[in-house]
Amino acid sequence: MMCRFSVSGLKFLFILLIGLTQSSIAQAADGAMSSNETTIREFVVAWSRLDADELAAYFTDDGVYYNMPTEPVEGRENVRAFIAGFMGSWESTDWEILNIIAEGDIVMVERVDHTVALGNIIDLPCLGIFEMEDGKIKIWRDYFDLATYTDSLQGKN
Repeated sequence: MMCRFSVSGLKFLFILLIGLTQSSIAQAADGAMSSNETTIREFVVAWSRLDADELAAYFTDDGVYYNMPTEPVEGRENVRAFIAGFMGSWESTDWEILNIIAEGDIVMVERVDHTVALGNIIDLPCLGIFEMEDGKIKIWRDYFDLATYTDSLQGKN
């Protein structure tokens, strides 16, 4: 039995296959985006537990944390030590996400970090930009006004 297709039938099948392939690629990209966004949402919530080991586990082995007022910190263990150092005076923290945008391996989060440190309430507006790799944070750049943090830490709010 021989199967015959007309030229228009072959064109239809070709267009259908192209459409299905493009749809599969878009769904795969959306899945990666959703996964990275989910990871960063979980990371933001994890800060409330004040556990530097848990937070460092979100980074790649060679991950970088660039807290913009300071020099970048490279390597998961150095990131852990850096986080443990500055959160040592924190009594609590809760990060409020205002906006989050995820596109492929980039996740951007506008947030307000509500922290109590040394008995002082600190409400710090921040913008974090995360570059992801295989579901982990490869680079995190965090932008905020250092004076807002230090003034609040000294009770000048």
